[in-house]
Amino acid sequence: MQTTVLVEALTELVAAAFVNCGMAEGDARTMADVVVAAERDGTRSHGIQRMRGYVESMESGWVDPRAEPRIERSATAMLSVDAGNGFAQIALSRAKSDLMMLARQHGMAALTTRNSHHFAALWPDIEPFAEAGFIALTVLNTRPWTTAWDGTKKVLGTNPMAFACPRAGANPVVWDQASSTMSQGDVLLHATARRPLPLGAGVDADGQPSTDAAAVLREGALLPFAGTKGSSIAFMVEILAAAFGGGRFGFEDRSASVPGAVTTNGGQFLLLLDPSMSGSDFAARVESLLATILASGSKRLPGDRRYAKRQEAETVGISVPSNLLEELNGYGRR
Repeated sequence: MQTTVLVEALTELVAAAFVNCGMAEGDARTMADVVVAAERDGTRSHGIQRMRGYVESMESGWVDPRAEPRIERSATAMLSVDAGNGFAQIALSRAKSDLMMLARQHGMAALTTRNSHHFAALWPDIEPFAEAGFIALTVLNTRPWTTAWDGTKKVLGTNPMAFACPRAGANPVVWDQASSTMSQGDVLLHATARRPLPLGAGVDADGQPSTDAAAVLREGALLPFAGTKGSSIAFMVEILAAAFGGGRFGFEDRSASVPGAVTTNGGQFLLLLDPSMSGSDFAARVESLLATILASGSKRLPGDRRYAKRQEAETVGISVPSNLLEELNGYGRR
């Protein structure tokens, strides 16, 4: 059964849940915008379904809902943030203005975030930068979920990455993907619905191919996309998000030792580039490339489906499973 809820009303419900967990109202709104953006744009694997994980991680003491990020300028065009064991999106919101200022001054700027928890889709982090005219790339590491380089046990995270390219007079081109064949959130959706996974998505505890989503999540492992190529990218993400930024490696995550902990305490890396300082007619070059791609037979660009879903949701509201809505209302009443 589904219930249709207006975007703003759903945002208020989610924000109330974060506030009731001890979060300041401004930070709660930041987190609610991220959660609802995923639901609004059709990325259900990272939307309301994840609220239980957010709430339980805060209530268990694993995440500090009142964390105050500490921002340092670690190099000429680099900011380093200790998120204080809070959510990465709150740290990013505090550093966003300074990061854009540095990118406009130097043509590029980087942000490293450590001691942070990121449990959402990545594209909401960078789409606003592309709307402001920047090229943006971000990666983050997670607790181990995937095998690496033909191994049979989970050792690297799903380690997602997202890229946003601005366009003149049009929505940015934005893609967001995991290093695994399927994201952990999508596998969780399959487990909840008791739907089998496609072959090649995961292995069981013995390292054998499995279509049982619950078994893959519980004792098995996800597989990297494109075999060793996905492993190489997941490794790169660990280097950028953890080794370079000072965050924890996925295998150093301690959430399994804390009852109720769901999120990963890891790191994030974000790079901004200012096309206006590239010396080329960037906007025209981008449009030439996109026109050629569409002329080749491609029916859509990355992000197009999200933008269509967004327009529909902002007009008629978001259809939310009634059980999740009831659960969400319960969090807000605590």
